[in-house]
Amino acid sequence: MKKVKVGVIGCGMISAIYLKNCTQVFNNVLEVVAVADLVPEIAAKRAEEFQIPVSCSVEELLANPEIDIVINLTAPAAHASVNLQALNAGKHVYTEKPFALNREDADKVINLAESKGLLVGCAPDTFLGASIQTCIKLIEDGEIGQPYAANASIIMGNSSDGMHPNFQNFLKLGGDPILDMGPYYLTALVAMLGPIKRVTGSAQKLREEITITNEKSPRYGETFPVEAPTNVAATLDFHNGVVANVQATKESFGYRPRLEIFGTKGNLIVPDPNFFGPIQGFIGDITIQYPNFETKTIPLTHGFNEDSRGIGVADMAYAIQSGRKHRASGQLARHILDVSLGIFEASEKEKHIYIQSMIERPATLPVGLKDNELD
Repeated sequence: MKKVKVGVIGCGMISAIYLKNCTQVFNNVLEVVAVADLVPEIAAKRAEEFQIPVSCSVEELLANPEIDIVINLTAPAAHASVNLQALNAGKHVYTEKPFALNREDADKVINLAESKGLLVGCAPDTFLGASIQTCIKLIEDGEIGQPYAANASIIMGNSSDGMHPNFQNFLKLGGDPILDMGPYYLTALVAMLGPIKRVTGSAQKLREEITITNEKSPRYGETFPVEAPTNVAATLDFHNGVVANVQATKESFGYRPRLEIFGTKGNLIVPDPNFFGPIQGFIGDITIQYPNFETKTIPLTHGFNEDSRGIGVADMAYAIQSGRKHRASGQLARHILDVSLGIFEASEKEKHIYIQSMIERPATLPVGLKDNELD
């Protein structure tokens, strides 16, 4: 494959794994040629760390005619505006989740991309990893019979330790449990079961403000407003008849993920979709419980078991060159946003919300791929 040249906007914490994978894992199809950040020193540091030839301003990166794809790793509130800037500069764009904070901004991005013949992609791309791809194959092969129910649980701590450099973002819309962590689980469910038709739910705040209690934090003792729901429960009705329950909270302690698919022939335990493969200490294996109470551990059928963030960008690069559809698409992310906002609206309006967006399940990865190849 010809290498597709990439520029990265936003050089915060998450950029490290993207740059590592784009320069060392998917460098058969990607070439990172520039990085940019609002703080020039941060961009320069990342450029030196990963041997990127250019660190520059956002404007300079967007004006670079070499760059085909922009990876947008900015804060959630800036995602849509940066995506629009990249598209207007004639670049394909791949953004971190959430895709946008409202449907109107999401539609502006989708419509602009379509009018310009450009691709838009969005995290999470963890559903392309070994765990979820293996589970998709199990379901497609009929191993658990007809799926009829699912249960997802995302139980996390809050931001009161104040150690994340941008911890205030987790108290705002976009850092809340549904728009921040929910996309991993909702995207995995849609990848396994197809699109969602209707939602209902309850979105609550346990408190109106939070005080930093960690003495090691530079913001120790300061109090900040909680601007978004922190404890959310939802029921999702899928077009294929599956009913799923989702609980997402950032008011607990530690980290307790759970994802299960219930079928007429077996119950499938799915590893945490926040990761690409099974993680010891959480849910270590893919398992199926059968009606005779036998439990079987299922070996992985697909690759990308390690942290492969950026695989969605690589898949987009393949799609640009071959003309096929890319998997972690803006349309998929728009559907997940529609579902997420629908949960909030269902709580506020005390009624079911029907999801207007309709998508196809993203294509599964072939079995038996060579290392780091997607086709």
